[in-house]
Amino acid sequence: MPELLTADRIEEIGALGPTSPDPAALIAELVRAVDEGRIADPDDTGYALLVAADILATAGDLADALALATRAIAEQPDEDAYARSVRAGLLLRLGRTDEGMAELTALRPLLETNPNATYLVDELADAGHPELAVQWLTEALDAILARTRDKQHESEDAQDEAAAMIYGLTQRRHHLREGLGLPHDEYDNLADRLRAASNHALDALDDGPATLLFWPRAEFNALLLRWPALADSYPASWDEHRAQTERALVDASGLGGADLGVVVGSVAGLAAFAERGGDDPTDEETQDEYADSLTGPDLRAWPPGRNDACWCGSGTKYKKCCLPRSRG
Repeated sequence: MPELLTADRIEEIGALGPTSPDPAALIAELVRAVDEGRIADPDDTGYALLVAADILATAGDLADALALATRAIAEQPDEDAYARSVRAGLLLRLGRTDEGMAELTALRPLLETNPNATYLVDELADAGHPELAVQWLTEALDAILARTRDKQHESEDAQDEAAAMIYGLTQRRHHLREGLGLPHDEYDNLADRLRAASNHALDALDDGPATLLFWPRAEFNALLLRWPALADSYPASWDEHRAQTERALVDASGLGGADLGVVVGSVAGLAAFAERGGDDPTDEETQDEYADSLTGPDLRAWPPGRNDACWCGSGTKYKKCCLPRSRG
């Protein structure tokens, strides 16, 4: 029976793509697995095609990348916003400006409802339209802040989501304006104030420190094998563990959090830490104290750049890994 293509292998291919001596072989492996129905998790079908499209785009083959991005949309029509934005960016880079702008304009309302939707303006900026990206961010902020002032949020969760969007939009806008050499304006000042207030905002949270304890895949599996009682404290799979971590960081950033990140735990490290203090390694307080003790190479800042390696250690670009795959 042909071997299934797992999420791990898709991530490995994504990490290898830009430096591989034979990127065509990697693309063929991804597309062939989709064609033959060999994607281990059907929900990763679009993801596999987008990884292949990214390798092609990096190599300058924008037309073939566009074809795969279009196919990714068709494969998963219920969760196609990210794939549509990638397709729109490719259309812009191919000079098909009207089509690309029509696609992004249709997705533009997400900037006011989805804290992670700044990938839309990233596509605009990457395609050579940073000024328009700033305009869209400004108008989204205007709308969200107007709703906030008018108290039109339906629930406390909606207010928290608005806070996350305000933080993310101001920071992305500030970064783009700096790149354009523009002077500070009111929203730039707001971005600075939100960052400066981050420690105070985080102190008000009961959910933990500015850095969250994260277990790489092998360590996560070993953790639950060694201390089965922790199965009640952690999700059933490593994929959900990293998705939960990403969502927690997004929520913290929405409350003004800056200098966020994860600290990478190990079973041996936790066991040794607990033994030194005579503590129970399955106790939440022990794990928090262990997390606080980790520094240096165990600390990973969040969020990474959109085109940088993902914080989870997969080796894949953040925009192809935890950013689009943890929006649920």
